[in-house]
Amino acid sequence: MTEPKRSAGLLLFRRTGQGVEVLLGHMGGPFFAKKDAGAWSVPKGEYEPGETAWAAARREFQEELGLPAPDGEAVALGEVRQSNGKIVTVWAIEADLDPAAAVPGTFTMEWPPRSGRIQEFPELDRVAWLSPHRAREVIVKAQAAFLDRLAEHTD
Repeated sequence: MTEPKRSAGLLLFRRTGQGVEVLLGHMGGPFFAKKDAGAWSVPKGEYEPGETAWAAARREFQEELGLPAPDGEAVALGEVRQSNGKIVTVWAIEADLDPAAAVPGTFTMEWPPRSGRIQEFPELDRVAWLSPHRAREVIVKAQAAFLDRLAEHTD
């Protein structure tokens, strides 16, 4: 049996006059272009054995958003297993950033399928601050557990 793939990420949160907001990214590429529900994610990425989840979370934040991972107290939110079997580990950090400043990394894939054309797409095509209620409506289903765990910390 092969080991499941592992991802790690950082869930930024901030406190506003309207309450807590979380920073999520809308996954880029043609599969998610017209989707909202289930198409938003904590900025995260895969890592290999030998790299710590914490180091990967900070590296992937930088790669996905083109901005350095903020410093601050990291709150371990644990891990979840997504429907694809991937295990995701996340930390929350209270920090603010301007989503317009994000310069997402890119990936390439053949598109349309079997066309022989390789195209480049942003890893995240939108980054936004969302209320926990709105985030729950659009986040990858398994990652909603991170919103619950963050609420326990911020209440």
